Amino acid sequence: MAAQFGRRLRKGAATTAVAAVAVAALSASQAPGVNDHGRQTAADATPSPEASASDGSATGNSPYYTDLPPLKSPNPSPSTGPGPGGTGVTEAGIPATVLDAYKKAETALREKKPGCNLPWQLLAAIGRVESGQARGGQVRADGTTIKPILGPQLDGNGFALIKDTDNGAYDGNSTYDSAVGPMQFIPSTWAWAGRDGNADGKKDPNNIYDAALAAGHYLCRNNRDLSDQDDLDRAILSYNQSREYLSLVMRWLEYYRKGTHEVPDGTGTLPGNRSDDGAGASPTPTTPGTTPPGSSTPGPDRPKPGKPGKPGKPGGGTTTPKPPTTPPGTPSAPPTTSPTPTDTVDHLEDAGTAKLTAMAGDAFSKRISTRAETEAGKAVAKVRVRFTIVGDTDTTFTGGESVATVATNSSGVAVAPALQAGETIGAVTVRATVVGRTVPGLDYKATVTERAADTLVRTGDTALTCAPGGEFANQVEVKATYNGAVADGVAATATLIASAGDATASDKGPYFKDADGKTVRSLTGLKTDAKGLLKLPKLYADDTTGTFLLRITTAGGAALTVELTVAAAETSSPSASASPSA
Repeated sequence: MAAQFGRRLRKGAATTAVAAVAVAALSASQAPGVNDHGRQTAADATPSPEASASDGSATGNSPYYTDLPPLKSPNPSPSTGPGPGGTGVTEAGIPATVLDAYKKAETALREKKPGCNLPWQLLAAIGRVESGQARGGQVRADGTTIKPILGPQLDGNGFALIKDTDNGAYDGNSTYDSAVGPMQFIPSTWAWAGRDGNADGKKDPNNIYDAALAAGHYLCRNNRDLSDQDDLDRAILSYNQSREYLSLVMRWLEYYRKGTHEVPDGTGTLPGNRSDDGAGASPTPTTPGTTPPGSSTPGPDRPKPGKPGKPGKPGGGTTTPKPPTTPPGTPSAPPTTSPTPTDTVDHLEDAGTAKLTAMAGDAFSKRISTRAETEAGKAVAKVRVRFTIVGDTDTTFTGGESVATVATNSSGVAVAPALQAGETIGAVTVRATVVGRTVPGLDYKATVTERAADTLVRTGDTALTCAPGGEFANQVEVKATYNGAVADGVAATATLIASAGDATASDKGPYFKDADGKTVRSLTGLKTDAKGLLKLPKLYADDTTGTFLLRITTAGGAALTVELTVAAAETSSPSASASPSA
Protein backbone atom coordinates (compact mmCIF):
# COMPACT_ATOMS: atom_id res chain seq x y z
CA MET A 1 0.00 0.00 0.00
CA ALA A 2 1.15 3.56 -0.48
CA ALA A 3 0.19 6.76 1.26
CA GLN A 4 -0.65 9.93 -0.62
CA PHE A 5 0.75 12.62 1.59
CA GLY A 6 -1.15 15.88 1.79
CA ARG A 7 -4.43 14.08 0.99
CA ARG A 8 -4.75 11.66 3.89
CA LEU A 9 -6.88 11.67 6.97
CA ARG A 10 -5.94 14.16 9.67
CA LYS A 11 -4.68 11.41 11.96
CA GLY A 12 -2.85 9.80 9.06
CA ALA A 13 -0.82 12.94 8.45
CA ALA A 14 0.30 13.00 12.03
CA THR A 15 1.20 9.32 12.01
CA THR A 16 3.22 9.67 8.83
CA ALA A 17 5.12 12.58 10.28
CA VAL A 18 5.90 10.50 13.37
CA ALA A 19 7.08 7.66 11.13
CA ALA A 20 9.36 10.02 9.23
CA VAL A 21 10.87 11.28 12.48
CA ALA A 22 11.33 7.69 13.63
CA VAL A 23 13.16 6.86 10.40
CA ALA A 24 15.45 9.81 10.95
CA ALA A 25 16.06 8.76 14.54
CA LEU A 26 16.83 5.22 13.43
CA SER A 27 19.27 6.57 10.86
CA ALA A 28 21.11 8.40 13.61
CA SER A 29 21.16 5.38 15.93
CA GLN A 30 22.55 3.07 13.25
CA ALA A 31 25.75 4.75 12.19
CA PRO A 32 26.29 5.04 8.42
CA GLY A 33 28.95 2.83 7.03
CA VAL A 34 30.11 0.80 4.11
CA ASN A 35 30.28 -2.90 3.64
CA ASP A 36 33.42 -5.00 3.33
CA HIS A 37 33.80 -4.00 -0.31
CA GLY A 38 33.45 -0.29 0.31
CA ARG A 39 29.94 -0.09 -1.22
CA GLN A 40 27.61 2.31 0.51
CA THR A 41 24.75 0.32 2.02
CA ALA A 42 21.23 0.82 0.73
CA ALA A 43 19.94 2.00 4.08
CA ASP A 44 22.61 4.69 4.44
CA ALA A 45 22.47 5.92 0.87
CA THR A 46 20.75 9.25 0.42
CA PRO A 47 17.93 9.02 -2.13
CA SER A 48 19.11 10.76 -5.27
CA PRO A 49 17.68 14.28 -5.59
CA GLU A 50 16.65 13.71 -9.20
CA ALA A 51 14.59 10.64 -8.32
CA SER A 52 10.93 11.45 -8.51
CA ALA A 53 7.68 9.56 -8.55
CA SER A 54 5.81 8.92 -11.74
CA ASP A 55 2.29 10.22 -12.18
CA GLY A 56 0.89 6.78 -11.32
CA SER A 57 1.77 4.13 -8.79
CA ALA A 58 1.30 0.41 -8.40
CA THR A 59 -0.82 0.80 -5.28
CA GLY A 60 -2.81 3.95 -5.96
CA ASN A 61 -1.04 5.52 -2.96
CA SER A 62 -2.96 3.45 -0.42
CA PRO A 63 -1.82 3.36 3.23
CA TYR A 64 1.07 1.12 4.24
CA TYR A 65 2.62 -0.27 7.43
CA THR A 66 5.13 2.09 9.06
CA ASP A 67 6.77 -0.31 11.53
CA LEU A 68 10.55 0.10 11.47
CA PRO A 69 13.02 -2.78 11.53
CA PRO A 70 14.65 -3.46 14.91
CA LEU A 71 17.87 -1.65 15.73
CA LYS A 72 19.58 -4.99 16.30
CA SER A 73 20.80 -6.77 13.17
CA PRO A 74 18.71 -9.82 12.27
CA ASN A 75 19.74 -13.29 13.34
CA PRO A 76 20.35 -15.19 10.08
CA SER A 77 19.74 -18.59 11.68
CA PRO A 78 16.34 -19.94 12.76
CA SER A 79 15.66 -19.58 16.45
CA THR A 80 12.69 -19.57 18.72
CA GLY A 81 11.04 -16.32 19.62
CA PRO A 82 7.74 -14.55 19.93
CA GLY A 83 4.91 -15.70 17.73
CA PRO A 84 2.71 -13.57 15.48
CA GLY A 85 2.44 -10.02 16.68
CA GLY A 86 5.67 -10.29 18.66
CA THR A 87 9.09 -8.76 18.12
CA GLY A 88 12.64 -10.00 18.30
CA VAL A 89 14.28 -12.63 16.12
CA THR A 90 11.02 -13.40 14.34
CA GLU A 91 11.26 -9.94 12.73
CA ALA A 92 13.92 -11.38 10.42
CA GLY A 93 11.91 -14.52 9.66
CA ILE A 94 9.85 -14.60 6.47
CA PRO A 95 7.08 -17.19 6.06
CA ALA A 96 8.28 -20.11 3.94
CA THR A 97 5.89 -19.78 0.99
CA VAL A 98 6.27 -16.01 0.87
CA LEU A 99 10.07 -16.25 0.92
CA ASP A 100 9.97 -18.89 -1.82
CA ALA A 101 7.84 -16.59 -3.98
CA TYR A 102 10.31 -13.71 -3.62
CA LYS A 103 13.27 -15.90 -4.54
CA LYS A 104 11.49 -17.45 -7.51
CA ALA A 105 10.62 -13.97 -8.78
CA GLU A 106 14.27 -12.93 -8.51
CA THR A 107 15.31 -16.03 -10.50
CA ALA A 108 12.72 -15.32 -13.21
CA LEU A 109 13.80 -11.68 -13.55
CA ARG A 110 17.46 -12.71 -13.68
CA GLU A 111 16.58 -14.67 -16.82
CA LYS A 112 14.06 -12.27 -18.39
CA LYS A 113 15.73 -8.96 -17.46
CA PRO A 114 19.28 -9.70 -16.30
CA GLY A 115 20.26 -6.04 -16.51
CA CYS A 116 17.72 -5.13 -13.82
CA ASN A 117 19.65 -6.89 -11.00
CA LEU A 118 16.51 -7.29 -8.89
CA PRO A 119 17.30 -8.57 -5.36
CA TRP A 120 14.62 -10.67 -3.72
CA GLN A 121 15.25 -8.68 -0.54
CA LEU A 122 13.66 -5.65 -2.26
CA LEU A 123 10.48 -7.64 -2.83
CA ALA A 124 10.64 -8.74 0.82
CA ALA A 125 11.00 -5.12 1.95
CA ILE A 126 8.02 -3.99 -0.09
CA GLY A 127 6.00 -7.05 0.96
CA ARG A 128 6.72 -6.26 4.60
CA VAL A 129 5.61 -2.64 4.25
CA GLU A 130 2.59 -3.41 2.08
CA SER A 131 1.02 -6.38 3.86
CA GLY A 132 3.31 -7.62 6.65
CA GLN A 133 4.48 -10.50 4.40
CA ALA A 134 0.91 -11.53 3.50
CA ARG A 135 -0.21 -11.05 7.12
CA GLY A 136 2.52 -13.18 8.58
CA GLY A 137 2.25 -15.83 5.86
CA GLN A 138 -1.49 -16.46 5.94
CA VAL A 139 -1.35 -18.28 2.60
CA ARG A 140 -2.31 -21.67 1.23
CA ALA A 141 0.18 -24.12 -0.24
CA ASP A 142 -0.24 -22.62 -3.74
CA GLY A 143 0.54 -19.12 -2.41
CA THR A 144 -3.01 -17.73 -2.42
CA THR A 145 -3.92 -15.75 0.68
CA ILE A 146 -6.38 -17.47 3.00
CA LYS A 147 -8.40 -14.26 3.10
CA PRO A 148 -8.24 -11.43 0.53
CA ILE A 149 -6.06 -8.53 1.64
CA LEU A 150 -7.70 -5.24 0.70
CA GLY A 151 -6.75 -1.65 1.28
CA PRO A 152 -9.38 1.02 1.99
CA GLN A 153 -11.57 2.08 -0.89
CA LEU A 154 -9.92 4.92 -2.78
CA ASP A 155 -12.84 7.32 -2.64
CA GLY A 156 -10.93 10.57 -2.23
CA ASN A 157 -11.78 10.73 1.48
CA GLY A 158 -8.23 11.09 2.79
CA PHE A 159 -6.86 8.92 -0.02
CA ALA A 160 -6.56 9.12 -3.79
CA LEU A 161 -9.80 9.09 -5.75
CA ILE A 162 -9.79 6.10 -8.10
CA LYS A 163 -13.17 5.08 -9.39
CA ASP A 164 -13.84 1.43 -10.17
CA THR A 165 -11.88 -0.01 -13.10
CA ASP A 166 -12.55 -3.75 -12.71
CA ASN A 167 -16.28 -3.87 -11.95
CA GLY A 168 -15.35 -5.20 -8.53
CA ALA A 169 -13.67 -8.31 -9.91
CA TYR A 170 -10.58 -8.03 -7.70
CA ASP A 171 -11.66 -5.83 -4.80
CA GLY A 172 -15.39 -6.59 -4.56
CA ASN A 173 -16.22 -2.90 -5.01
CA SER A 174 -17.90 -1.68 -8.20
CA THR A 175 -17.81 1.98 -7.15
CA TYR A 176 -14.21 2.62 -6.12
CA ASP A 177 -10.96 0.69 -6.45
CA SER A 178 -8.91 -0.69 -3.56
CA ALA A 179 -5.37 -2.05 -3.46
CA VAL A 180 -5.45 -5.85 -3.57
CA GLY A 181 -3.28 -8.71 -2.35
CA PRO A 182 0.04 -9.14 -0.55
CA MET A 183 1.81 -6.65 -2.83
CA GLN A 184 -1.20 -4.27 -2.89
CA PHE A 185 -1.78 -3.65 -6.60
CA ILE A 186 -4.73 -1.51 -7.61
CA PRO A 187 -6.90 -3.30 -10.21
CA SER A 188 -6.07 -0.91 -13.05
CA THR A 189 -2.35 -1.59 -12.58
CA TRP A 190 -2.81 -5.33 -12.15
CA ALA A 191 -4.74 -5.41 -15.43
CA TRP A 192 -1.47 -4.92 -17.31
CA ALA A 193 1.22 -5.71 -14.74
CA GLY A 194 -0.23 -9.01 -13.50
CA ARG A 195 1.85 -12.17 -13.99
CA ASP A 196 1.32 -15.91 -13.51
CA GLY A 197 4.11 -16.76 -11.07
CA ASN A 198 3.00 -20.25 -10.08
CA ALA A 199 2.13 -21.49 -13.61
CA ASP A 200 -1.49 -22.31 -12.81
CA GLY A 201 -2.81 -20.41 -15.83
CA LYS A 202 -4.16 -17.51 -13.77
CA LYS A 203 -2.93 -14.04 -12.82
CA ASP A 204 -4.22 -13.57 -9.29
CA PRO A 205 -3.20 -10.51 -7.23
CA ASN A 206 -4.09 -12.50 -4.09
CA ASN A 207 -1.44 -15.13 -4.91
CA ILE A 208 2.01 -14.29 -3.55
CA TYR A 209 3.81 -16.02 -6.45
CA ASP A 210 1.83 -14.03 -9.02
CA ALA A 211 2.06 -10.79 -7.04
CA ALA A 212 5.81 -11.07 -6.35
CA LEU A 213 6.61 -11.73 -10.01
CA ALA A 214 4.38 -8.84 -11.08
CA ALA A 215 6.08 -6.53 -8.56
CA GLY A 216 9.48 -7.58 -9.91
CA HIS A 217 8.52 -6.76 -13.49
CA TYR A 218 6.92 -3.50 -12.35
CA LEU A 219 10.10 -2.41 -10.56
CA CYS A 220 12.29 -3.43 -13.53
CA ARG A 221 10.46 -1.28 -16.08
CA ASN A 222 12.16 1.39 -18.18
CA ASN A 223 15.46 -0.52 -18.40
CA ARG A 224 16.20 0.15 -14.73
CA ASP A 225 19.32 -1.28 -13.12
CA LEU A 226 18.45 -1.71 -9.45
CA SER A 227 22.09 -2.01 -8.49
CA ASP A 228 22.26 1.71 -9.31
CA GLN A 229 20.98 3.85 -6.43
CA ASP A 230 19.23 6.35 -8.69
CA ASP A 231 17.31 3.62 -10.51
CA LEU A 232 16.52 1.90 -7.22
CA ASP A 233 15.05 5.14 -5.86
CA ARG A 234 12.97 5.61 -8.99
CA ALA A 235 11.68 2.06 -8.85
CA ILE A 236 10.53 2.34 -5.23
CA LEU A 237 8.99 5.75 -5.84
CA SER A 238 7.12 4.35 -8.85
CA TYR A 239 5.56 1.83 -6.48
CA ASN A 240 4.61 4.58 -4.06
CA GLN A 241 4.91 8.34 -4.44
CA SER A 242 6.35 9.10 -1.02
CA ARG A 243 9.82 9.91 0.25
CA GLU A 244 8.83 8.51 3.64
CA TYR A 245 7.89 5.25 1.93
CA LEU A 246 11.20 5.24 0.06
CA SER A 247 13.18 5.65 3.29
CA LEU A 248 11.16 2.94 5.02
CA VAL A 249 11.54 0.39 2.22
CA MET A 250 15.27 1.12 2.05
CA ARG A 251 15.55 0.39 5.78
CA TRP A 252 13.81 -2.97 5.45
CA LEU A 253 15.85 -3.77 2.32
CA GLU A 254 19.10 -3.31 4.20
CA TYR A 255 17.73 -5.22 7.19
CA TYR A 256 16.93 -8.26 5.05
CA ARG A 257 20.25 -8.00 3.23
CA LYS A 258 22.01 -8.52 6.57
CA GLY A 259 20.26 -11.85 7.04
CA THR A 260 16.93 -13.58 7.28
CA HIS A 261 15.52 -17.05 7.68
CA GLU A 262 12.46 -19.07 6.89
CA VAL A 263 9.62 -19.46 9.39
CA PRO A 264 6.49 -21.61 9.05
CA ASP A 265 3.58 -20.09 7.16
CA GLY A 266 1.22 -18.25 9.47
CA THR A 267 3.82 -17.53 12.14
CA GLY A 268 5.34 -14.34 10.78
CA THR A 269 5.40 -11.15 12.83
CA LEU A 270 2.44 -8.87 12.17
CA PRO A 271 3.04 -5.10 11.92
CA GLY A 272 0.98 -2.81 14.10
CA ASN A 273 1.19 0.72 12.68
CA ARG A 274 -0.10 2.17 9.45
CA SER A 275 0.45 5.43 7.66
CA ASP A 276 -3.24 6.28 8.03
CA ASP A 277 -3.26 5.36 11.74
CA GLY A 278 -5.59 2.43 11.01
CA ALA A 279 -5.36 -1.10 12.30
CA GLY A 280 -4.77 -2.88 9.01
CA ALA A 281 -6.27 -3.53 5.64
CA SER A 282 -9.65 -5.16 5.54
CA PRO A 283 -9.37 -8.94 5.21
CA THR A 284 -12.52 -9.42 3.18
CA PRO A 285 -13.96 -7.79 0.05
CA THR A 286 -16.75 -5.28 0.31
CA THR A 287 -19.55 -4.35 -2.00
CA PRO A 288 -21.23 -1.01 -2.50
CA GLY A 289 -23.58 -0.23 0.35
CA THR A 290 -21.51 -2.02 2.97
CA THR A 291 -18.98 -0.46 5.28
CA PRO A 292 -15.93 0.33 3.13
CA PRO A 293 -12.51 -1.11 3.94
CA GLY A 294 -10.48 1.18 6.15
CA SER A 295 -13.47 2.30 8.22
CA SER A 296 -13.61 2.00 11.97
CA THR A 297 -15.88 -1.04 11.89
CA PRO A 298 -14.12 -3.92 13.68
CA GLY A 299 -12.98 -6.82 11.57
CA PRO A 300 -11.07 -10.02 12.31
CA ASP A 301 -7.83 -8.05 12.37
CA ARG A 302 -9.11 -4.94 14.14
CA PRO A 303 -9.37 -4.39 17.90
CA LYS A 304 -12.96 -4.19 18.99
CA PRO A 305 -13.97 -1.00 20.80
CA GLY A 306 -14.88 -1.35 24.47
CA LYS A 307 -18.52 -1.60 25.46
CA PRO A 308 -20.11 1.68 26.61
CA GLY A 309 -20.31 1.99 30.41
CA LYS A 310 -23.62 1.53 32.14
CA PRO A 311 -25.32 4.65 33.56
CA GLY A 312 -24.11 5.27 37.11
CA LYS A 313 -25.50 7.00 40.15
CA PRO A 314 -25.40 10.81 40.38
CA GLY A 315 -21.86 11.87 41.10
CA GLY A 316 -20.48 8.60 39.80
CA GLY A 317 -18.77 10.25 36.86
CA THR A 318 -20.80 8.52 34.15
CA THR A 319 -23.63 9.76 32.01
CA THR A 320 -26.34 8.04 30.07
CA PRO A 321 -25.13 7.65 26.48
CA LYS A 322 -27.18 9.51 23.89
CA PRO A 323 -29.04 7.38 21.37
CA PRO A 324 -27.47 7.34 17.92
CA THR A 325 -28.91 9.79 15.45
CA THR A 326 -28.68 7.20 12.68
CA PRO A 327 -30.21 3.74 13.15
CA PRO A 328 -27.56 1.00 13.38
CA GLY A 329 -26.80 -0.73 10.10
CA THR A 330 -27.75 2.25 7.94
CA PRO A 331 -25.35 2.33 4.93
CA SER A 332 -23.13 5.37 4.89
CA ALA A 333 -23.62 7.67 1.93
CA PRO A 334 -20.73 7.95 -0.53
CA PRO A 335 -18.68 11.09 0.06
CA THR A 336 -19.40 14.06 -2.13
CA THR A 337 -16.39 14.91 -4.25
CA SER A 338 -15.63 17.51 -6.87
CA PRO A 339 -15.18 16.31 -10.45
CA THR A 340 -11.65 15.14 -11.14
CA PRO A 341 -9.83 15.98 -14.38
CA THR A 342 -10.57 12.42 -15.54
CA ASP A 343 -14.30 13.04 -15.12
CA THR A 344 -14.14 15.91 -17.62
CA VAL A 345 -12.53 13.93 -20.45
CA ASP A 346 -14.87 13.45 -23.41
CA HIS A 347 -12.51 12.01 -26.00
CA LEU A 348 -8.90 11.47 -27.06
CA GLU A 349 -7.27 13.13 -30.04
CA ASP A 350 -4.03 12.42 -31.85
CA ALA A 351 -1.45 15.06 -30.93
CA GLY A 352 0.57 15.06 -34.12
CA THR A 353 2.00 11.55 -34.12
CA ALA A 354 4.24 11.03 -37.14
CA LYS A 355 4.33 7.90 -39.29
CA LEU A 356 5.48 4.97 -37.14
CA THR A 357 7.85 2.68 -39.02
CA ALA A 358 10.90 0.72 -37.93
CA MET A 359 12.89 -2.25 -39.11
CA ALA A 360 12.69 -5.46 -37.12
CA GLY A 361 14.85 -5.25 -34.01
CA ASP A 362 15.17 -1.45 -34.14
CA ALA A 363 13.68 1.23 -31.93
CA PHE A 364 11.01 3.43 -33.51
CA SER A 365 12.37 6.96 -33.93
CA LYS A 366 8.94 8.56 -33.47
CA ARG A 367 6.65 8.29 -30.44
CA ILE A 368 2.89 8.30 -30.00
CA SER A 369 1.32 11.50 -28.66
CA THR A 370 -2.29 11.64 -27.46
CA ARG A 371 -4.28 14.60 -26.14
CA ALA A 372 -7.17 14.32 -23.68
CA GLU A 373 -9.94 16.82 -24.38
CA THR A 374 -13.28 17.93 -22.96
CA GLU A 375 -16.41 17.92 -25.10
CA ALA A 376 -15.60 21.53 -26.03
CA GLY A 377 -12.11 20.52 -27.19
CA LYS A 378 -10.26 21.93 -24.20
CA ALA A 379 -7.11 20.08 -23.15
CA VAL A 380 -7.25 18.18 -19.83
CA ALA A 381 -4.07 17.85 -17.74
CA LYS A 382 -3.25 15.24 -15.08
CA VAL A 383 -5.21 12.45 -16.75
CA ARG A 384 -3.74 8.96 -16.93
CA VAL A 385 -3.64 7.57 -20.46
CA ARG A 386 -2.91 3.89 -20.91
CA PHE A 387 -1.11 2.77 -24.08
CA THR A 388 -1.59 -0.93 -24.86
CA ILE A 389 0.03 -2.91 -27.66
CA VAL A 390 -2.71 -5.22 -28.89
CA GLY A 391 -2.63 -8.29 -31.10
CA ASP A 392 -0.10 -11.04 -31.69
CA THR A 393 3.22 -9.22 -31.93
CA ASP A 394 6.58 -9.17 -30.20
CA THR A 395 6.90 -5.41 -30.50
CA THR A 396 7.06 -3.80 -27.06
CA PHE A 397 7.69 -0.49 -25.40
CA THR A 398 11.27 0.20 -24.36
CA GLY A 399 11.85 -1.96 -21.31
CA GLY A 400 9.96 -4.95 -22.67
CA GLU A 401 6.44 -4.04 -21.49
CA SER A 402 3.31 -4.16 -23.65
CA VAL A 403 1.43 -1.58 -21.57
CA ALA A 404 2.48 1.87 -20.35
CA THR A 405 0.51 4.48 -18.40
CA VAL A 406 1.44 8.14 -18.79
CA ALA A 407 -0.17 11.25 -17.28
CA THR A 408 -1.08 14.12 -19.57
CA ASN A 409 0.98 17.29 -19.22
CA SER A 410 -0.26 20.87 -18.90
CA SER A 411 -1.17 20.79 -22.60
CA GLY A 412 -3.26 17.66 -22.09
CA VAL A 413 -0.76 15.54 -24.01
CA ALA A 414 0.56 12.14 -23.00
CA VAL A 415 3.60 10.85 -24.87
CA ALA A 416 4.02 7.07 -24.89
CA PRO A 417 7.43 5.47 -24.33
CA ALA A 418 9.39 4.63 -27.46
CA LEU A 419 8.36 1.45 -29.25
CA GLN A 420 10.89 -1.33 -29.76
CA ALA A 421 10.26 -3.44 -32.86
CA GLY A 422 10.36 -7.20 -32.49
CA GLU A 423 11.13 -9.72 -35.22
CA THR A 424 7.52 -10.17 -36.36
CA ILE A 425 6.99 -8.26 -39.60
CA GLY A 426 3.78 -6.36 -40.28
CA ALA A 427 1.31 -3.95 -38.70
CA VAL A 428 1.17 -3.27 -34.97
CA THR A 429 -1.72 -1.57 -33.17
CA VAL A 430 -1.25 0.60 -30.09
CA ARG A 431 -4.46 1.59 -28.33
CA ALA A 432 -4.73 4.67 -26.11
CA THR A 433 -7.44 4.71 -23.43
CA VAL A 434 -8.25 6.87 -20.41
CA VAL A 435 -7.74 5.16 -17.05
CA GLY A 436 -10.88 5.40 -14.94
CA ARG A 437 -13.06 6.81 -17.71
CA THR A 438 -15.12 5.00 -20.35
CA VAL A 439 -14.49 6.88 -23.58
CA PRO A 440 -13.67 5.45 -27.01
CA GLY A 441 -10.06 4.40 -27.37
CA LEU A 442 -7.74 5.78 -30.02
CA ASP A 443 -5.80 3.30 -32.18
CA TYR A 444 -2.40 4.00 -33.70
CA LYS A 445 -0.88 1.90 -36.46
CA ALA A 446 2.82 1.11 -36.52
CA THR A 447 4.66 -0.93 -39.12
CA VAL A 448 7.58 -3.29 -38.60
CA THR A 449 9.49 -3.88 -41.81
CA GLU A 450 12.02 -6.53 -42.72
CA ARG A 451 15.62 -5.89 -41.73
CA ALA A 452 17.39 -4.31 -44.69
CA ALA A 453 20.79 -3.36 -46.08
CA ASP A 454 21.65 -0.76 -48.68
CA THR A 455 25.32 -1.65 -49.18
CA LEU A 456 27.29 -4.88 -49.58
CA VAL A 457 31.08 -5.10 -49.85
CA ARG A 458 33.58 -7.94 -49.79
CA THR A 459 35.73 -8.11 -46.69
CA GLY A 460 38.78 -9.19 -48.75
CA ASP A 461 40.13 -8.57 -52.23
CA THR A 462 41.85 -11.89 -52.98
CA ALA A 463 41.07 -13.16 -56.49
CA LEU A 464 38.76 -16.14 -56.46
CA THR A 465 40.20 -18.80 -58.76
CA CYS A 466 39.99 -22.55 -59.07
CA ALA A 467 41.15 -25.35 -61.37
CA PRO A 468 38.48 -27.39 -63.18
CA GLY A 469 36.99 -30.02 -60.91
CA GLY A 470 38.63 -28.43 -57.89
CA GLU A 471 37.69 -26.40 -54.82
CA PHE A 472 38.03 -22.65 -54.39
CA ALA A 473 40.66 -21.96 -51.73
CA ASN A 474 38.90 -18.86 -50.33
CA GLN A 475 35.31 -18.50 -49.18
CA VAL A 476 33.33 -15.41 -50.11
CA GLU A 477 32.58 -13.10 -47.15
CA VAL A 478 30.64 -9.83 -47.37
CA LYS A 479 29.61 -7.08 -44.95
CA ALA A 480 26.16 -5.45 -45.02
CA THR A 481 25.40 -1.92 -43.82
CA TYR A 482 22.36 0.35 -43.76
CA ASN A 483 22.89 4.10 -43.78
CA GLY A 484 26.47 3.40 -42.78
CA ALA A 485 25.54 1.29 -39.74
CA VAL A 486 25.97 -2.45 -39.35
CA ALA A 487 22.99 -4.31 -40.83
CA ASP A 488 22.59 -7.42 -38.73
CA GLY A 489 20.06 -10.19 -39.24
CA VAL A 490 19.41 -9.19 -42.85
CA ALA A 491 18.06 -11.89 -45.16
CA ALA A 492 20.20 -12.59 -48.21
CA THR A 493 20.42 -14.86 -51.24
CA ALA A 494 23.47 -15.98 -53.23
CA THR A 495 23.10 -17.15 -56.84
CA LEU A 496 25.60 -18.22 -59.48
CA ILE A 497 23.96 -16.39 -62.39
CA ALA A 498 24.08 -17.17 -66.09
CA SER A 499 25.38 -13.72 -67.09
CA ALA A 500 25.41 -10.05 -66.11
CA GLY A 501 22.12 -9.56 -67.96
CA ASP A 502 20.53 -12.83 -66.91
CA ALA A 503 19.98 -13.31 -63.17
CA THR A 504 18.73 -16.88 -63.50
CA ALA A 505 20.85 -19.61 -61.98
CA SER A 506 23.56 -21.01 -64.21
CA ASP A 507 23.56 -24.69 -65.10
CA LYS A 508 27.32 -25.02 -65.30
CA GLY A 509 30.47 -23.69 -63.71
CA PRO A 510 31.06 -23.11 -59.94
CA TYR A 511 28.55 -24.49 -57.46
CA PHE A 512 27.77 -24.99 -53.77
CA LYS A 513 26.91 -28.28 -52.10
CA ASP A 514 23.83 -28.91 -50.00
CA ALA A 515 23.72 -31.01 -46.83
CA ASP A 516 23.57 -34.19 -48.95
CA GLY A 517 26.54 -33.17 -51.06
CA LYS A 518 24.41 -32.41 -54.11
CA THR A 519 25.15 -29.53 -56.47
CA VAL A 520 23.22 -26.28 -55.87
CA ARG A 521 23.76 -22.92 -57.54
CA SER A 522 21.36 -20.77 -55.51
CA LEU A 523 21.24 -20.33 -51.73
CA THR A 524 18.32 -18.75 -49.84
CA GLY A 525 17.57 -18.21 -46.16
CA LEU A 526 20.97 -16.65 -45.50
CA LYS A 527 21.33 -13.96 -42.82
CA THR A 528 24.04 -11.55 -41.78
CA ASP A 529 25.40 -12.00 -38.25
CA ALA A 530 25.52 -9.50 -35.39
CA LYS A 531 28.44 -7.72 -37.10
CA GLY A 532 26.65 -7.57 -40.45
CA LEU A 533 28.90 -10.28 -41.88
CA LEU A 534 27.86 -13.11 -44.18
CA LYS A 535 30.30 -15.91 -45.00
CA LEU A 536 29.17 -18.18 -47.83
CA PRO A 537 29.80 -21.95 -47.90
CA LYS A 538 32.70 -23.34 -49.91
CA LEU A 539 32.54 -23.16 -53.68
CA TYR A 540 33.48 -25.94 -56.08
CA ALA A 541 34.08 -26.06 -59.83
CA ASP A 542 33.00 -28.52 -62.47
CA ASP A 543 35.06 -29.10 -65.62
CA THR A 544 33.85 -25.92 -67.35
CA THR A 545 36.46 -23.19 -67.58
CA GLY A 546 35.89 -19.47 -67.85
CA THR A 547 34.75 -16.45 -65.83
CA PHE A 548 31.56 -16.79 -63.83
CA LEU A 549 29.43 -14.42 -61.73
CA LEU A 550 28.13 -14.84 -58.18
CA ARG A 551 25.40 -12.35 -57.24
CA ILE A 552 24.51 -11.67 -53.58
CA THR A 553 21.36 -9.66 -52.79
CA THR A 554 19.64 -8.59 -49.55
CA ALA A 555 16.33 -7.20 -48.39
CA GLY A 556 16.45 -3.48 -48.93
CA GLY A 557 18.00 -3.72 -52.40
CA ALA A 558 21.70 -4.11 -51.66
CA ALA A 559 23.49 -6.24 -54.28
CA LEU A 560 27.04 -7.31 -55.01
CA THR A 561 28.43 -9.26 -57.99
CA VAL A 562 31.62 -11.25 -57.49
CA GLU A 563 33.79 -12.72 -60.29
CA LEU A 564 34.90 -16.33 -60.13
CA THR A 565 37.54 -17.78 -62.46
CA VAL A 566 37.96 -21.42 -63.39
CA ALA A 567 41.10 -22.08 -65.40
CA ALA A 568 43.53 -24.91 -65.95
CA ALA A 569 46.87 -24.55 -64.25
CA GLU A 570 49.57 -23.14 -66.51
CA THR A 571 52.27 -25.62 -67.56
CA SER A 572 55.86 -24.60 -68.25
CA SER A 573 57.14 -25.02 -71.87
CA PRO A 574 59.55 -27.93 -72.39
CA SER A 575 63.24 -27.00 -72.44
CA ALA A 576 65.15 -27.19 -75.72
CA SER A 577 66.66 -30.62 -76.42
CA ALA A 578 70.36 -30.99 -76.25
CA SER A 579 72.21 -31.00 -79.59
CA PRO A 580 73.58 -34.40 -80.65
CA SER A 581 77.11 -34.98 -79.76
CA ALA A 582 79.69 -34.95 -82.50
